Amino acid sequence: MIKKKKNLKISLLGKKELRKISEQISEISEDIKELVSDMADTMYYTNGVGLAAPQVGKNLRVFVVDISKKENDLKVFINPKILNMKGMEINEEGCISIPEVYAEVPRATKVEIEALDLNGNKFKLIANGLLAIAIQHEYDHLEGKLFIDYLSKTKILELKKDLEKIKCRAN
Repeated sequence: MIKKKKNLKISLLGKKELRKISEQISEISEDIKELVSDMADTMYYTNGVGLAAPQVGKNLRVFVVDISKKENDLKVFINPKILNMKGMEINEEGCISIPEVYAEVPRATKVEIEALDLNGNKFKLIANGLLAIAIQHEYDHLEGKLFIDYLSKTKILELKKDLEKIKCRAN
């Protein structure tokens, strides 16, 4: 049987679940596998390069990333831990939980991460470039952080009107 693609509802800025620290996943059950599949579908549907469980209302330590143009390199990170970060660069970021808002954010250029895959196997990955940025961005979601938390007070004031509109849509 072919599984129908499912697009999950995205939690927008202002939703409390985006500010909670996510809980460890104790077992990679069929429900978790289905959640990951639905998250991937949602990420692709929204043209994102990553999606974390808090963004779809789940307080769980899991995110997906695919930086390929062909949507054929899905990476799943369950109970991830960032082990090492090196370098620093500033790039423009956006977030599907904060639609149509973009800003320059400082991120490490190289990240070493450890996580479980969908089969429960532990793996380590060293990432750089867009993959490193996406991993840091999604990992932040698991910690209750958003990319706007890295912005100056001046930049937040510039974006205040747009951020308030999004918060209104969230409620």
